[in-house]
Amino acid sequence: MSMPVVFVSHGSPTLPTDPCPAREFLAGLGASLGRPSAILAISAHWEAAPATVSGTSHNATIHDFYGFPRELYDYTYPAPGDPRLAAAVAERLTRAGIPCHLDSRRGLDHGAWIPLLLMYPQADIPVLQLSLLQGGSPEEHFKLGTALRGLDNENVLVMGSGSLTHNLQALERLGLAAAEPQWVSEYADWMDKALRARRLADLFAYRQNAPYAARNHPTEDHILPLFAALGASPDGGTTERLHTSATFGALRMDAYAFR
Repeated sequence: MSMPVVFVSHGSPTLPTDPCPAREFLAGLGASLGRPSAILAISAHWEAAPATVSGTSHNATIHDFYGFPRELYDYTYPAPGDPRLAAAVAERLTRAGIPCHLDSRRGLDHGAWIPLLLMYPQADIPVLQLSLLQGGSPEEHFKLGTALRGLDNENVLVMGSGSLTHNLQALERLGLAAAEPQWVSEYADWMDKALRARRLADLFAYRQNAPYAARNHPTEDHILPLFAALGASPDGGTTERLHTSATFGALRMDAYAFR
């Protein structure tokens, strides 16, 4: 069975309890995708040098956020790991000329477990994570993704998890449904057109080409999983926007499938 490669925006750690369209979308996404044999998550919240794959048998839930309601720290996502697949992913990266390390202890950060808690709440599908490349460019993350091509044909769901926009200083923190500013929508519209057309050169240089790119991403960590997901999909494939919405005004929650 073949799975699409997906990119999801994981939003605030409060997403599991926030009454918003993005939460409802993710709560239905697992059923629409079907059940994979394993999930490989590439989260904005793990950067390493060299690239690192989590190879634990039992995933701990990492609550890597601070100052949120107590109930969020009570959530767990005890999905099993998949050491065999982790070793195979590390071998793929090494063959592609990307140095790779296996970490037998690391669990799941909130960039992985929060969307999966909504998508596959039973936590019974093996999950492993692949780190971002510390200091890596969009193009380098695309190449990281290309080493993963073919996993979708093995019924492995490759999931990039970040955010289409991520300027935390600009959020309307008391307004979950606050109006989206123009500088967010113009950037998101440009990204959508470039992704649908697969204008790779323009996308790799998005900070120069997309309107308000640096304002939407003061740092690049939350957009880089999108490039890894795009790279993991076939050349000449299709791009489908699965969801679009905004939370707290400036946090776009868009999701894409690459086939």
